[in-house]
Amino acid sequence: MADRRQEILDAALALADERGLEAVSMRAVAERTGVTPMALYPQVGSKAELLDGMLERLLTELVPADAALAAGADGQDWRVRLRALAHAFRKLAHGHPWAATLLFSRPSVTPDAARVVDLVYTSLLEAGVPASEVPRVERLVSTYMIGYVASEVGGRFVSGELNPRARRGLVAAVRAKALPGHAALARWLEPPVDWDAEFEADLDDLMRLIETAAAQGSQT
Repeated sequence: MADRRQEILDAALALADERGLEAVSMRAVAERTGVTPMALYPQVGSKAELLDGMLERLLTELVPADAALAAGADGQDWRVRLRALAHAFRKLAHGHPWAATLLFSRPSVTPDAARVVDLVYTSLLEAGVPASEVPRVERLVSTYMIGYVASEVGGRFVSGELNPRARRGLVAAVRAKALPGHAALARWLEPPVDWDAEFEADLDDLMRLIETAAAQGSQT
């Protein structure tokens, strides 16, 4: 039974890799596995439960993917663990560009999937963030990690030449002072961006933010 369920989840993940998350349906997965759609329900439940299973598979593979995460409970500094988690999310998103959409759209409702959130909880507690603030800060940290990689693989972050027609319109708007912020930052918006370096710099800022939350908590 468990092996059959894993086979179905493998098929769903492969389908998403090939055609995007929107292509995953009970009918499409059934066709991929050579059964009728009704035959899937005893194994994975509803479409929502299928998506939960896919999320669980992704997150289960995420944690042991990095030695710093796998050894998280064995004396690793909280900064090391959170950085490792951020890099694991980034690697996951580059391997499965649709994954960020799934991560943003569904909560971690199974114990295996929830282990990633639990890793962030324990890291924040070890950092000294007050327990009452940990859920809020976890949401901020997780939203940054997932949001960055979603923007990176989804095309929101661009560097270099844009579509020529769109670029001409943007340049004209800047020159007409319709976009004063862009005009003020023009010299810094033009050069290509080193996304790896920016990711590390953002993680530095994220660690300082967590340290600030912990310091403020110690004063109350």
